[in-house]
Amino acid sequence: MPLALLALAIGAFGIGTTEFVIMGLLPEVAGDFGVSIPTAGFLVTGYALGVVLGAPLMTVLGTKVSRKRMLMLLMGLFIVGNLLSALAPAFFVMLIGRVVASLAHGAFFGIGSVVAAELVAPDKKAGAIAMMFTGLTVANVVGVPLGTLVGQSIGWRVTFGIVAALGVVGLAGIAKLVPDLPKQQGVRLRHELAAFKNAQVLLAMAMTVLGFGGVFAAITYIAPMMTHVADFADGSVTWLLVLFGLGMVGGNLVGGKYADRALMPMLYISLGALAVVLALFTLTAHNKVLAAVTIALIGALGFATVPPLQKRVLDQAHGAPTLASAVNIGAFNLGNALSAWLGGIVIAAGFGYTSPNWVGAALAAAALLLAFLSAALERRAGASSSTVVTGAASLEQRAVVHH
Repeated sequence: MPLALLALAIGAFGIGTTEFVIMGLLPEVAGDFGVSIPTAGFLVTGYALGVVLGAPLMTVLGTKVSRKRMLMLLMGLFIVGNLLSALAPAFFVMLIGRVVASLAHGAFFGIGSVVAAELVAPDKKAGAIAMMFTGLTVANVVGVPLGTLVGQSIGWRVTFGIVAALGVVGLAGIAKLVPDLPKQQGVRLRHELAAFKNAQVLLAMAMTVLGFGGVFAAITYIAPMMTHVADFADGSVTWLLVLFGLGMVGGNLVGGKYADRALMPMLYISLGALAVVLALFTLTAHNKVLAAVTIALIGALGFATVPPLQKRVLDQAHGAPTLASAVNIGAFNLGNALSAWLGGIVIAAGFGYTSPNWVGAALAAAALLLAFLSAALERRAGASSSTVVTGAASLEQRAVVHH
């Protein structure tokens, strides 16, 4: 694997850390600014919405520049956003900083996926995408727990200052290691937008929303579920999230490896197993050991879908993949927001802290059905084209005989 992938992974590590570390620091931030926890929660929601909107916006703005230069500009935006958060004199300023940083997120992973895939041979593309996403998964194992610890012991502003410094390292790495790939000729915005007329691209994005949404339905409410149902101490939630992160790292690498060999079977297995494990979590959540194992499995199976889904979008949007790739990153965040909302609804309705697991299982099962539908449509299209080719060949033979 080329060293350029390391630079992309460092950028991904910084982005992953800033996205998730805020969840562990909400009480400190809320206390400093004198706002309620629900108000401080807008720092999470604002970031997610910024990713959804920023992914297509920043990608469209970047169509006029080379992909390397755009990646560098996005890391610059990420650095500015995190510095603004670290130095914010008021809550509203910090919210602006979060949104500014989030605008870089979707486009960075979208453009980065395209660059990573172009750096390697065709049979290594999903593995290369997985290598970049390793930075995001390792952030959940190392960056988020350490960032939370630093924020709670020294101050949350220090955490965001360190994240900004990580952005500087990522920017330097991209400048030094990522080759200046030639800009694709003849690809204009209308070509990029045309990819969204392809039913297969839309199906892959719907699978992303539902499949990864299934993961976040459970993980968003992991703290109350583990402390109230499994009887873990409050302090145990941190290492349970580390287990989830370790699962993500393993699942991401396995998903990348096998997606290059058999993409759709990899999706069937990971989505099907994810639906089953999420359903079982309603039972295993009552036992500490089984709950810990299940959390790691949810991380592994959930992230095993990421490289194949991202590659599926790149394959189906061939010729103009950049915008579709970035929008698919926004789809992950849309899935996170949707599933967290649905999970909150079933808890508020009185079904208990384990009820979001049923929501997650239903979402993952729906994604699996879409995967089967996508494959069926692809087979039908292949059969139609082969019929046309056979028919044309037959006509040509008759014409030759007649002649």
